[in-house]
Amino acid sequence: MSDQLPSPSVRLDLDGGVGTVTLARPGAMNALDIATKEALLGTLREVAADPAVRCVVLTGQGSAFSVGQDLKEHARLLREAPEQAWGTVREHYNPIVELIAGMDKPVIAAIGGVAAGAGASMAFAADLRYLSDTAGFTLAFAGVALSCDSGASWTLPRLVGVARATELMMLGGDVDAAEALRLGLATEVVPAADLLSRVTEVAHGLAAGPTLALGAIRRAVAFSAAAPLPQALEHEAELMDRTGSSRDHRAAVEAFVAKERPRFRGR
Repeated sequence: MSDQLPSPSVRLDLDGGVGTVTLARPGAMNALDIATKEALLGTLREVAADPAVRCVVLTGQGSAFSVGQDLKEHARLLREAPEQAWGTVREHYNPIVELIAGMDKPVIAAIGGVAAGAGASMAFAADLRYLSDTAGFTLAFAGVALSCDSGASWTLPRLVGVARATELMMLGGDVDAAEALRLGLATEVVPAADLLSRVTEVAHGLAAGPTLALGAIRRAVAFSAAAPLPQALEHEAELMDRTGSSRDHRAAVEAFVAKERPRFRGR
């Protein structure tokens, strides 16, 4: 696996078991044009499939996490190729969010600036969201006469409830870091200068953990949010079969009996 993909708009850095995926269009506030979305999709597929990557960090370079869709490119496509403008939802945004929310390893969003539109939606799909005290979310879909996309209708109600999610997306406006923490949109808010070190600490802790179990937990929670209790219980049982036969589980039990600290291998 390469330390960095050749695309100039998305960077992949590896450090131990942590793969950090960085949107790298700071001059455009990490707006998502087609080239960036294709590079991001390819990068996420790569880290999802690589067993050596046991935790993924998604972040943005510069003053923004991502302001979402590149509206300059979108305006041009509406004039010249409208089918391409709307095809991007199914071709890019949907699989990107499915990878963020569904890969078998934890995903952290490190948000050092504004996360708007699809950028906010991608952050909502992560397991944990660490915000700098200068960061925040903007739910901008209605402001440009659009419905929500990139999974916001699925993730946001699960984070803040249906009524508040509807309010945020209909009325728009900005949610600063303190309000994001109060609403449950932020896992933690830290000073801007400390964001990278804090996320690195958490990411390496997760990367050293039982990766199969962590992936199973995120799948169980997502499934059970929309399933009847009997189906949720059966799904839990299936995941327990899988994790219970893992090397990490056996090692953890043996370490417990020996009164030692377990060392997880992610298998």
